[in-house]
Amino acid sequence: MSSPDPQVRGARNHSTRSAARGPVVAVTGAATGIGALLTRHLADSEEVRQVIAIDERRGEVAEATWHVLDVRDPAIAEKLRGADVVVHLAVDLDLETDPAARTAYNVRGTQTVLTAAAAAGVRRVVLCTSTMVYGALPDNDIPLSEDAELRATAEATGVGDLLEVERLGRRGSRAHPGLNVTVVRPAVLVGGTDTALTRYFESPRLLVVAGSRPTWQFCHVEDLVSALEYAALEKVDGEFAVGCEGWLEQDEVEELSGIRRMELPSAVALGAAARLHRIGLTPSPAGDLAYTMHPWVVSVGRLHDAGWRPKWTNEEVLAALLEEVQGRHTVAGRRLGRKDATAAGAAGATVALLGTAALVRQMRKRRGL
Repeated sequence: MSSPDPQVRGARNHSTRSAARGPVVAVTGAATGIGALLTRHLADSEEVRQVIAIDERRGEVAEATWHVLDVRDPAIAEKLRGADVVVHLAVDLDLETDPAARTAYNVRGTQTVLTAAAAAGVRRVVLCTSTMVYGALPDNDIPLSEDAELRATAEATGVGDLLEVERLGRRGSRAHPGLNVTVVRPAVLVGGTDTALTRYFESPRLLVVAGSRPTWQFCHVEDLVSALEYAALEKVDGEFAVGCEGWLEQDEVEELSGIRRMELPSAVALGAAARLHRIGLTPSPAGDLAYTMHPWVVSVGRLHDAGWRPKWTNEEVLAALLEEVQGRHTVAGRRLGRKDATAAGAAGATVALLGTAALVRQMRKRRGL
């Protein structure tokens, strides 16, 4: 009889090594983005017995057990049976998604996953939000404690959804005493991501509001994946932040990036951003500007105490972000063509904030001026 294919034999050996130990981990949103990276990472780990992958389409990690369904479907409870831990990453924070539809999906999905996990006997659910939930405020400590009050409002993109996700997590752990809910809060996430904060670095000038004190703390997706693994393996509990050590001041960011600033009075910047968003010319509400004005860096002490260390520094993540966004052109959160971007770079400060002369004309036309 011929010997088994080496690849098959290797897969069997891995299964034999890991079958007797480690948790069964389910990942929602497993086909794309952070979910796909984590699914691959867990499937390769000898500390994980089995990976259950859940998404609306099948992903590429063949070693995982796939279930194709919407996380809002109550049938997910049956798919979670046998899982020890669920890492819930099926959260939509796309800038282009209709806000009402996005909120409905995020809230209903989280509610369903928490209820289904409890019904299936899962002992831990890991939620992933953002350090944005602390809020960006001029009187914030630098750095904030992980136990600091969550003072964010729903005025920035997706932050209201993330606050509700965390509220549901707290309520779920109270309603189901056997269910442990862990919350992972990454800093500005970089690595295949598209957010209002990564788009800030696609602008021809870095907008700085006069009198503000921006601070920047980044988190590379590779470090987030390793932190999520820590949570899934129950090496860390509770609510904790993940990101690079320390932070960068605005002048350091400008020096490292080589992008000059464009400084505007607060009333001009906030007023223009609000008007552009209100008439639908930019995806980012004025509330997003607060995160480029005030400090919101957070200690990562809980992960450190558990033995975790980031592989990336803030300087390295900024360099990776600048390489990733090279060739993209964004002003006031709106992606521009090359011709528009050139015009914006040469324009005065106020016109640059508004985007381009073409954007200004569109705004006037819609207002009937």
